[in-house]
Amino acid sequence: MLQTLVEEDAQTRVRSLSLQAPSRPPSRGGSQCEHGAHVVKLPAATSSSLRSGSTSVQQIGEHASFALFHLKPCLRTETALKNQEMELIRNKERLQFFKWCSKAFKNVNVVPPDVGTVHQVNMEYLSRVVQVSDGFIYPDSVVGTDSHTTMINGLGILGWGVGGIESEAVMLGQPVSLTLPQVVGCKLVGNINPLTTSIDIVLGITKHLRQAGIAGKFVEFFGPGVSQLSAPDRTTIANMCPEYNATVSFFPVDQVTLKHFKKTNFTQEKLELLESYMKAVKLFRSYEDPSEDPEYSEVIEINLSSMVPYVSGPKRPQDRVAVSNMKEDFQSCLDEKVGFKGFHISKEKQETRIPFLHCGQEYQLAHGSVVIAAVISCTNNCNPSVMLTAGLLAKKAVEAGLVVKPYIRTSLAPGSGMVTHYLSTSGVLPYFSQLGFEVIGYGCATCVGNTAPLPEGVVDAIKQGDLVACGVLSGNRHFEGRLCDCVRANYLASPPLVVAYAIAGTVGINFEKEPLGVTSEGKEVYLHDIWPSREEVQQIEEDKVISSIFKDLRGRMEKGNTFWNNIDCPDSVLFPWDHKSTYIRSPCFFSKLSKEVPPPQSIESAHALLFLGDKVTTDHISPAGSIARVSAAAKYLLSKRLTPREFNSYGARRGNDAVMTRGTFASIKLQNRFIGKSGPKTLHIPSGQTLDVFEAAERYQRDGIPLIILAGKDYGSGNSRDWVAKGPYLLGVRAVIAESFEKLHKNQLVGMGIMPLEFLPGQNADSLELSGKERFTIALPETLSPRQQLTVKTSQGKSFLVTAMFDTDMDVIFFQHGGLLRYVARTLL
Repeated sequence: MLQTLVEEDAQTRVRSLSLQAPSRPPSRGGSQCEHGAHVVKLPAATSSSLRSGSTSVQQIGEHASFALFHLKPCLRTETALKNQEMELIRNKERLQFFKWCSKAFKNVNVVPPDVGTVHQVNMEYLSRVVQVSDGFIYPDSVVGTDSHTTMINGLGILGWGVGGIESEAVMLGQPVSLTLPQVVGCKLVGNINPLTTSIDIVLGITKHLRQAGIAGKFVEFFGPGVSQLSAPDRTTIANMCPEYNATVSFFPVDQVTLKHFKKTNFTQEKLELLESYMKAVKLFRSYEDPSEDPEYSEVIEINLSSMVPYVSGPKRPQDRVAVSNMKEDFQSCLDEKVGFKGFHISKEKQETRIPFLHCGQEYQLAHGSVVIAAVISCTNNCNPSVMLTAGLLAKKAVEAGLVVKPYIRTSLAPGSGMVTHYLSTSGVLPYFSQLGFEVIGYGCATCVGNTAPLPEGVVDAIKQGDLVACGVLSGNRHFEGRLCDCVRANYLASPPLVVAYAIAGTVGINFEKEPLGVTSEGKEVYLHDIWPSREEVQQIEEDKVISSIFKDLRGRMEKGNTFWNNIDCPDSVLFPWDHKSTYIRSPCFFSKLSKEVPPPQSIESAHALLFLGDKVTTDHISPAGSIARVSAAAKYLLSKRLTPREFNSYGARRGNDAVMTRGTFASIKLQNRFIGKSGPKTLHIPSGQTLDVFEAAERYQRDGIPLIILAGKDYGSGNSRDWVAKGPYLLGVRAVIAESFEKLHKNQLVGMGIMPLEFLPGQNADSLELSGKERFTIALPETLSPRQQLTVKTSQGKSFLVTAMFDTDMDVIFFQHGGLLRYVARTLL
């Protein structure tokens, strides 16, 4: 039995404290720019209306880029509420649609806005572990539409992420099919170093499992080391599962899990039922007893005592760097040729320092200077221990007299109000604020590129010196250019290390040998001087955090949101589409749908829309983050008489296929071999013109020319997003020919009726001497079968074999119907 949860994305449920979400007020107009004493000049009308309490939503919106946490508490609350109201009004059409769904469908439950981040709500409120229904008891399970769904495996609940296409079919009664996976046992041994956080452990495990080659497999943790991990530790490890390409990372229930549930949302009666049932069906585990260890397809052993503080970067999560080696590693990144780690900066330019003015004071930037430091707790760091460690580190840093340079774009993005609640309860929130880490809101922020603009002086200095500036964040997404266009090196780190690097102002530091900073009295302060002990953190977590945050969540879930409660929605079986809406449109996936299944149609004389290399991620394919003003999506919105400040984000407009199709392959980091440089452009082969990807695809479709995509290894790795398949489908792509596919993305392509085709082993576009400018014909037989080889012929007279990557007979059926959605539609008809 699979429980499908339909939840609103984090960006919609954001409670925004600032439209631009800055960590500091802008320099212009400010009379002071020091931590804790920001003074920002506002137009007289706005200032007076703030004092009188009559400020309108529009006025606050125009001047919402100042730091709200420097206002008086009453004004801060009022402004936060008005910003929250504005954010909800901007997304009203989407919320109305969600509310209509909850009424029109019996099996849809919508979590109201402003309650909490989806992952924590899933785990701590909706989790059952054991389901009881109609006299039957069975294990809980979940299919989620987000790559972070695997967090739930840390609580003994089997769950994995699928694309939105599959989840939509599940809601309409179509089961999820998968081949029986191998189960890999990951044995944890050894004792955890006191200075090692769960983030360090997860980065270490990620590297080990990535190297082990476990793509598409189930991983189950066992061994004596598991009992040292708290339930939040386990969910943190399980969350990174997509990064090492496993389907799930499972932790069976044990006494630690039961202890955690006792503090959350479980009554004593439910706990007794859970324990007795799990033991009866042998799903309960004592990790200290080797006799209970299952037999696995293979076993990988990891020694926890080998884990030391690490960061990950500068471009990929699997590139782990020990903090003790960070200074030397960054230097080697400057030396190496441009690639996954290198930036190829000449020796004579590596010592470049560019002076600039900020708030009337001169500073300098160099290679390795930190310009973005974001403490994020939505997924990896929902674990209270790492956030408390960061808070206590901030407290000790402030008490020692350390500061963060004001030009660094610092921010604190709690995963939910619960995180703010326990940071406040434990007394560390004011110290975060004094270092510039102020709460900017709840929802996707720096990880997805929603970083407030850097100060103009910083941007100019980076460009002038061609500097490799750095961002440090405690999230789990940091591909190059994702945080900010001009910040080339980005590192994932635990929250306390984010604070430490922000204080240091550079990643080029050896914390063991060099001081973190110097106080105003000239005293050198080292990191070990202010690092809180593991015992100190655990004591506060046990005494003040666990029970209080779940009591707060229960209250928020039951109370809901006034705005949400008052939303009117259509009371109809069919949703009344507003054709003028730029947020919600009737999708065109079912246009010209016939009752009969059409016969297989060969692809005749197709052009290649894109000629791509290795490691094309879903970030390159799917629209995400802000909408660039020069993009095809921006042109469309401008044609609808919207101003750039009204564009919102791709995430907010994912219900509008016209926007999302134009945003497909619109990444500035897309490396298209037709163009020779990064950018969202391609070659329209018949005319020889360089166009936006959407414009080229539109011209091909107008001329009736089918399209394919040529790619290298690991096509479609990264986040699970349904628009990675929906977008190419609407662009007219019929097939993708690649050296290899990420499994989930391959399934998504099949789900939209796009053929995933693999070159034969040892072959690729280069070995076959393909220029990409040929026309391609792919003949389909009357009957297809899984993993069947097909012949591709080119207009240059070449032909080669490819393997159709259909894993099951159901995959073939979905493809023949034109995709999973069309299959379900015909089934219902």
